[in-house]
Order: sequence, then C-alpha cells, then structure tokens
Amino acid sequence: MFVLSETPSIANRFLREMRDIHIQNDRMRFRRNLERIGEIMAYEISKSFDYVSEEIETPLASTFSLNPALHPVVISVMRASLPFYQGFLNYLDQADSGFIGAFRDESKVGTISVQLGYHASPTVEGRIIILADPMLATGKSLVESIQTILSQGTPKHIHVAAIIAAPEGIQYLKDNVNCPYSLWLGAIDEKLNHQSYIIPGLGDAGDLAFGPKL
Repeated sequence: MFVLSETPSIANRFLREMRDIHIQNDRMRFRRNLERIGEIMAYEISKSFDYVSEEIETPLASTFSLNPALHPVVISVMRASLPFYQGFLNYLDQADSGFIGAFRDESKVGTISVQLGYHASPTVEGRIIILADPMLATGKSLVESIQTILSQGTPKHIHVAAIIAAPEGIQYLKDNVNCPYSLWLGAIDEKLNHQSYIIPGLGDAGDLAFGPKL
C-alpha cells in the first residue's frame, strides 16, 4: 500500500486545498486538484510497470529509451472520479479507458447498498487496470467494480487508486478482493461516521466537483 501523505511533497498542499472549507467550494480548483493528484499517482504507479528498451534516433545520434511493455486500462468510477481519471490520462496518454457508474442506495432506512448502473470498457484480459475512485469509504463500490471487471476477464494486475480512504474501506477490500491488486492512496483518515462518510474527509467529492445532485 502506497500513501502519498506519508511523504512530504506538493501533493499535501493539493490535499489540504481539497479539504479546506474556505477553498474547496471553488469548483474549478477542486477539480484541478483531483486531476493533479491523479497525475502524481500516475507517475508513482508507472514505476511498477514492466519496460522494454527501444532504439530511437535523435537529430545527432541513435540512443535507447525505456517504454512501457503494456499500456494500462484506466477505469473511472463515475461521477466524482472524472477529474481524477483525467489526471491519469494526462500522463498515461496511450492508455485505454473504461467507465463504471456507481451510486449509493440509501432508500431503505438504516442500510446503504451500492448499485452499478453502467459499465463500458475494452478487454481486460491480461491487462494492467487502474481503477480510479477518489473516496474509499465503505469499500463496497470498489469491490462491486472489481467484481464487474473480473466478470469480463482476468487482468494481469489491478491498481486501486483513491485520494482519501477510511480504515473500514481498506479492510473491506482486504476481506473481499481475491485477485492481485495494489492500493494507492492520498491519505488514510480516522474512521467512518454513522452515515458512512469519511472523517475528517472532505465532504461529497462529486458535489464539490460538479454541484449538488438531485
């Protein structure tokens, strides 16, 4: 498990701005900070890829350069992850893309379930998957998303990327995901509250990025 906030870096400023109630309501800045963390995570995750050496010609001579052996599939869990996902694409610009629509169903009092309403992706067989969802709260939406991916094939590896996580969600993934995966986080927070929101967290990432939903 890799956690950005455990090492002092500019990423901590972006995390602070996303949390700060005096800054986070600037929707453009909030989306841009989601994107920036995606860019930083793309760089960090890319260190785990396999590379091949390829000969290239410069204006003065030939030389060799490393290139990823496989380009990943970046899958966005909509809607909050769209700017986060774009950050990955900014760096991993040869990647394929996939989309999963997930939402919390709180229609039954006292219960929270996750519903998936949409799924579209290229083949995942033998591919490296980056599953981007900015908030890892209960972990249910990510487990459902992973199960959906696995129903379409067997990836080489799944990288789960989230900006803020609760310990309960991390444990839920450990208990319910049986395929090879790595977890990449911006920060690990204290706990979930009775509504399954992360404390201290930052609020609703989708609403902050795009405005309140009906």
